[in-house]
Amino acid sequence: MRFMFVGDSMTIGRAGDYTWRYRMWQHLSAVPGGPHEIVGPRTALFDTAANAPTSHAYADPGFPQDARRHLAGWGEGWQHMAPLIGSAVRSGEPDVLLVSLGLIDLGFYTGAEETAANARRFVAEARAARPGIRMVLLPVIPNVRAETDAPFAAEVARFNELLAKAVADLSTDASPVLLAARPASYEIAYDTYDGTHPNASGEHRLAGEFAAVLHQAWGIGGPYRMP
Repeated sequence: MRFMFVGDSMTIGRAGDYTWRYRMWQHLSAVPGGPHEIVGPRTALFDTAANAPTSHAYADPGFPQDARRHLAGWGEGWQHMAPLIGSAVRSGEPDVLLVSLGLIDLGFYTGAEETAANARRFVAEARAARPGIRMVLLPVIPNVRAETDAPFAAEVARFNELLAKAVADLSTDASPVLLAARPASYEIAYDTYDGTHPNASGEHRLAGEFAAVLHQAWGIGGPYRMP
């Protein structure tokens, strides 16, 4: 089974990070369920000094090169990934997309309604490339900005409502789309290093939500083991 990680800065990670992608790879490698492969057109981390995705300095240098693949970008959201996902799916032929997008859209580019429309376009483009593809979408986790910016917090809440509706509207037996849950114990003060991006505990919590959906809905893998 082939998996593709799709996301923004929380998914690509920065130089020196493990990333939740790494935690998910560890989980899939440790549980039963047959062979798996990570696919995607990119492998790098974001280098904050160079302000570009040019680093390969993962916290664990033993993270295999072929498992580092992804479609994630610092500063990229649904509006950026919707035009790219078709080509990436045709090339990598993933069976499952694990997607964490939306915060950057709402923070800098588009409101809730347009962001939700881009999410629907993303699903359509992925299916056009691979009709039987499965998807797990993570709702937006409000970051520290939402604590003091009420209009932004409202946009995040509205988008999450629209994303849930899109999942209900678009999921089919042939190509199921499922909504992961926000980690119940995810705390901005403890699970991020800057109020937005996950630290080690945050990485585990994000991976754990994706793992829970895969296991409970489709019998892929097993329960996630938090360290």
